[in-house]
Amino acid sequence: MSIVVRDVREHELDSVLALNNAAGPAILPLDAGRLRQFYENAEYFRVAERDGTIAGFMIGMGSNAEYDSSNFRWFRKHFPDFFYIDRIVVASRRRGGGVGRAFYADAQSYAELRYPQMACEVFLDQGANDPVLLFHGSFGFREVGQHVMPGNELRAAMLMKELSCHAWVRKTYGSELPEVPWTRRRVLPARPAAQAAPRPTGTTGP
Repeated sequence: MSIVVRDVREHELDSVLALNNAAGPAILPLDAGRLRQFYENAEYFRVAERDGTIAGFMIGMGSNAEYDSSNFRWFRKHFPDFFYIDRIVVASRRRGGGVGRAFYADAQSYAELRYPQMACEVFLDQGANDPVLLFHGSFGFREVGQHVMPGNELRAAMLMKELSCHAWVRKTYGSELPEVPWTRRRVLPARPAAQAAPRPTGTTGP
């Protein structure tokens, strides 16, 4: 069956959390509180559905997000405007079936309407990372530096991809994109007016 990429739903957060924490050392663990913060604040939080079950998820945000990840801060120090892929997780039984490529194609379709570049990182100290780097290279990412995360001393290759369509979109439409379903931003869940927006914490990898 085909892969459907869509916005996450609240009742799916437990499944997303289980997927994340079963992904192995290439993905940093999450707790329910941090995942809730992503759900309430991340502009891009989508799942891939195949055969009626969740096959993976991806979380992303723009460079103006309030996020204290050291990897995110590294990108913001070196680049003024970008879309950051915080993490992508594909269920082990679905790896190699095109879910990862479906996510990156969807994320690029979203990002190139709004940002000139797309950023992510790949950990270099987790054993066999060559297939992951090759995957990103085949999708047009290039290494623009390396960063060692404080606290756990994990080294990451910092990857960036130019989004060539962005300049044309910005010149043609400015900040007013056509009102069609595929150009819309994710609708964030409503919170009481007095409740301050929580700030995502922690650091992650793709």
